[in-house]
Amino acid sequence: MAQRVAVVGILNKRNGIVQNVTLRPGQSARWKDAIVRLRACETTAPWEEEQLTGAFIQLDIRQPDKSWKRVFSGWVYKESPSLNPVQSPLYDVWPRSCAMTYPAGPPAPNAPASSSNLSSAKKSGGASTAGTSAPPKPAEAPATPAPSAAESNAT
Repeated sequence: MAQRVAVVGILNKRNGIVQNVTLRPGQSARWKDAIVRLRACETTAPWEEEQLTGAFIQLDIRQPDKSWKRVFSGWVYKESPSLNPVQSPLYDVWPRSCAMTYPAGPPAPNAPASSSNLSSAKKSGGASTAGTSAPPKPAEAPATPAPSAAESNAT
C-alpha cells in the first residue's frame, strides 16, 4: 500500500466547486468543513479484461456543534459511482485514479505461427484438381500390412 497514490475528487454541492486531492493510503485531507481519509486504493491488473479503479474512503463532516461526524465509510469506484455512492447532502467524493505497481503477471501468449497458402499435408489420391490435365497419382500402400481379424483377436 505504501507505494500507491490516489487522486480523489471532492465536490462541494453548495457552490459546485470540485477539488482534486492527491493522497496515499492512511493520509487525510481537510477541505473546508470536511475531512477525507483514504484507507486503500486498488486498480485491476493491466492484463485483466475489465479495468476498475476503487478506493476505500471515509468522509467526516463538521457539525454545527463543532463535533465531527462520519457520514461515509466504504469502497467507491470510478467506473460505477452509483454502486456505493457517498450519501452526503453537502459533499460528493469519488476516486479519479490510483497509481500502483503489480507483481509479474502471467506470461504473454505465444505469437501465432505465420500462415501460408501451402499445406505440408500429402495430397489425397482421389481428389481431382480442376483445370489440370495431370492424372491423379495412385495411393501409396502402407509400409506394414494390417493384422487380420483372426490375428488381432488371438491372445
